[in-house]
Amino acid sequence: MCQLLGMNGNTPTDIVFSFTGFSTRAEEHQDGFGIAFFEGAGLRLFVDAQSARHSPVADLVRRYPIHSNNVIAHIRKATQGRIALENTHPFVRELWGRYWAFAHNGNLTGYAPRLHASFHPVGDTDSERAFCWLMQELAKAHASLPPVAELTATLRELAPQVAAHGSFNFMLSHGEALWAHCSTRLSYLVRQHPFQEARLQDEDISVDFARLTTPSDRVAVIVTEPLTRDEAWVAFAPGELKVFVAGEPLCA
Repeated sequence: MCQLLGMNGNTPTDIVFSFTGFSTRAEEHQDGFGIAFFEGAGLRLFVDAQSARHSPVADLVRRYPIHSNNVIAHIRKATQGRIALENTHPFVRELWGRYWAFAHNGNLTGYAPRLHASFHPVGDTDSERAFCWLMQELAKAHASLPPVAELTATLRELAPQVAAHGSFNFMLSHGEALWAHCSTRLSYLVRQHPFQEARLQDEDISVDFARLTTPSDRVAVIVTEPLTRDEAWVAFAPGELKVFVAGEPLCA
């Protein structure tokens, strides 16, 4: 299985600390990595079919503190599809004049949805097929970009249809919100005032967020496995879909 990392904030924030801990796990998940940063209407996408532990692209991300309100990262342990750039998450598509980024952790058995119109996979993964189907069905359900609450309601109807084929942990963002769906494992935390020091689980690295933030800052971090050892991570329930806006989960 792969691993997921997402960040949603109320102010542009860098993800260097979390990505450093996350990429350590690429010793086991070494079949590629990718990360997507939203910046206004634009999107920066870095992907590599190499392990995030050894990729010079991943090293660039660790050294270059890109600031973004919404980030999705993925380290791959291939289950379907060969190890290749076109099979590396996150995948990106355009809908309603917005970029959408998607990454999946899991395995969908016998999943072959009927796809038409604008959304077809480039690679040969179950993940990209699922993303194309979600985009197709969102486009069928809404004539133009709807509010986040309406999108969330539609995704709550669509996600179980894919999850019926296997494990479907995913993250999805269009730059305004970040959706996270749990089939098996996901956890999140919200960092906000009063900020504290945090230490990574997988590296002997700590950061005092109180020195790097203002009292009004707020950021949510969502991940397959908790990244830090001294923060209060909240586990998703299986089958749960959460949407994060401005650094916090919205109520259903």
